[in-house]
Amino acid sequence: MASKTALVIPFEDLRVDDVAQVGGKNSSLGEMISQLASKGVRVPGGFATTAHAFRVFLAQGGLDDKIYTLLEEFDVGNVERLVVEGAKIRKWIVETPFPPELIAAITTMYEKLVTTSTKDMSFAIRSSATAEDLPDASFAGQQETFLNIVGLDNTLQAIKEVFASLYNDRAIAYRIHKGFRHRDVALSAGIQQMIRSDLGAAGVIFTLDTESGFRDAVFVTSSYGVGETIVQGAVNPDEFYVHKPMLEAGKLAIVRRNLGSKLIKMVFTEDKSAGRSLVTQQVPEAMRTRFSLTDEEVMELSRYAVTIEKHYGRPMDIEWGKDGNDNKLYILQARPETVQSQITAAKHEKYQLKTYSKRLTSGRAIGQKIGVGKVRIVLDAKDMDQVQKGDVLVADMTDPNWEPVMKRAAAVVTNRGGRTCHAAIIARELGIPAICGCGHATDKLKDGDLVTVSCTEGDTGYVYTGALDYEVITHDISAMPELPVEIKMNVGNPEMAFQFSRLPNSGVGLARIEFIINNVIGIHPKAILELDHIPRVHYDEIMRRSQGYASPQDFFIDKLAEGVSTIAAAFWPNEVIVRLSDYKSNEYRKLLCGEMYEPTEENPMLGFRGASRYVAESFRGCFDMECKAMVKVRETMGLTNVQLMVPFVRTVGEGKAVINRLAEDGLKQGENGLKVMMMCEIPSNCLLADEFLKVFDGFSIGSNDLTQLTLGLDRDSGLVANLFDERDPAVKMLLSMAISACKRTGKYVGICGQGPSDHIDLAQWLMEQGISSMSLNPDTVVDTWTHLAEVVAAGKSAQ
Repeated sequence: MASKTALVIPFEDLRVDDVAQVGGKNSSLGEMISQLASKGVRVPGGFATTAHAFRVFLAQGGLDDKIYTLLEEFDVGNVERLVVEGAKIRKWIVETPFPPELIAAITTMYEKLVTTSTKDMSFAIRSSATAEDLPDASFAGQQETFLNIVGLDNTLQAIKEVFASLYNDRAIAYRIHKGFRHRDVALSAGIQQMIRSDLGAAGVIFTLDTESGFRDAVFVTSSYGVGETIVQGAVNPDEFYVHKPMLEAGKLAIVRRNLGSKLIKMVFTEDKSAGRSLVTQQVPEAMRTRFSLTDEEVMELSRYAVTIEKHYGRPMDIEWGKDGNDNKLYILQARPETVQSQITAAKHEKYQLKTYSKRLTSGRAIGQKIGVGKVRIVLDAKDMDQVQKGDVLVADMTDPNWEPVMKRAAAVVTNRGGRTCHAAIIARELGIPAICGCGHATDKLKDGDLVTVSCTEGDTGYVYTGALDYEVITHDISAMPELPVEIKMNVGNPEMAFQFSRLPNSGVGLARIEFIINNVIGIHPKAILELDHIPRVHYDEIMRRSQGYASPQDFFIDKLAEGVSTIAAAFWPNEVIVRLSDYKSNEYRKLLCGEMYEPTEENPMLGFRGASRYVAESFRGCFDMECKAMVKVRETMGLTNVQLMVPFVRTVGEGKAVINRLAEDGLKQGENGLKVMMMCEIPSNCLLADEFLKVFDGFSIGSNDLTQLTLGLDRDSGLVANLFDERDPAVKMLLSMAISACKRTGKYVGICGQGPSDHIDLAQWLMEQGISSMSLNPDTVVDTWTHLAEVVAAGKSAQ
């Protein structure tokens, strides 16, 4: 531990237990430099002024007592007074000279660093509060940071400005809100050698998913230039999710990518003094339309992040930079994550809209909650006191200066920013929903209008007109009883997978890829294969959507693989049964260019779908791309918990043909543990169950189609909808035949249709029949599980 009377300390002499002297940020830098360099983690060097130095400085002429007296019994809700008094304190500090002994100590350390490099070495001068980055609080961005500072005089002035920033309006308000006494918080300045991220890229890493708290993901954001644009919320960055288990297994573990707009970047200027050393520039379009990191760089950063997390033994929030000169990646700081890591897994809370209305705007969802209130558009920070309790705060971007009024808001909506900007961090900590990066929310929303802000529908948050009804469902999931049947889930939207995986489950019984094709890709696969034959307007749109990928084919394959791998990673190592595409012709026609390739069928439900498409030569290229995506998920990414399911197999011969086609495309049944299930949804599947089971590794019963085909109903027709019932004796007879055949042959049998989610008595009957698993809609998992457990308990009591 460093000397308590030291005024400055080199980073390499600091350890994590020096928080009281140099704050969490600087002690963490010292810890990483001394302990993790041998593990390959690069951290730029430097030194820190101490809390003792800060207190010695403030003690001159009784400045400390003067400050604390002014702040006693301060009403943080009085925004106008906060602005005036905060400015007064900062002026006092800036006008107070440093003690000679502090100047001498800083000078000695500065010159030692410069002699190892050049006189024009630039530094980042960062704040590190002594109560900062404790597990229950985040001081992220509250104090000032000055980048690209060159020269001793500029460095001394920047340190003075950093000291003064302990009394920023937002910092004063935050300490009061969190119950920290002002006297108990001191400031350490970190003087760290700058890397040339202005010529490269920078961003933020979290070692968990910031929205769901899912622990097996590393979340990386990246944009060009200095990382302040991401932290401030000035850009919409690229985003990457990396699966920790596959990362450790040496696989290509990037399960999801989102291409950000990256419109601007921050670069160095010739003026190296505080407040003048950076300038913002437009990013050329050619750079905006590609990812700012390679896959290899994302993986390297993720390995650094996991190493840091393991060392500290907790989820971490990390800033990084890529030097554009040496093209190496550096860790710039690391602190504990303070929101999701504090939430208990014993209870599951879900906000859910009960009605919907017109969508007004959308962006990145923060918080998985719903907020209702009147729109309050604030275009300038000086007007933020207009925000009243319960308003929906709408702004271009909200940096930490806005924290005093953000806690009044029911929700926050911004034009700019991503999931790791300060506004998002503060919103999470305050427990309010936020939508960042909407683009033009300040134009699309009208001041005073009543709106509903929903962050419960995946990665994308929506603003709806009016005050919509919603409910909050809370379940205790700390100790779910054992059942004689596995409870799995139906999951279609990969954006919800991390959240759903926190529910009790035995995996995914039905992963639908149609959602990915429809909502993420949106292009008919044949158009991608025949780019030379489609109209120019469609060609341009396909090229626009596939930006960031090597080609439109790579876009289709990689996006499909990313969607499936996100679901597989969320539920790893539990089994995830992926149903191959089951679009009907009328559904395919709705995709871009779909009308060029799809027939108009009188009854698409009984037409060109499922297995029939896979074996048709006219669809071969399309199915090949689908198979390449599945090979990538299982082999390249290592997610062998993915098993396949073939839908709508009319005959045994058709089933055999599909198995052969899969093998030709690298998906050979039995290799590397691959199972190929069949969706049992046609009466012929049940009647000839023994024959079909000679071809497939088991059944997953689709009760929706099985019911309509057994009863001769069109389930989309309102005229006969009253007759649709999975509990009809004829349907149950076929269900019983399928279950019995699987049990007799030792094959897997589950059900993934709507039936057991809608009818608890059917779920009970299926359990009594000895079905292997039931795959339910996520919102019915806990209730169905609980009811079945009560049935089991009652049966045991009766014995």
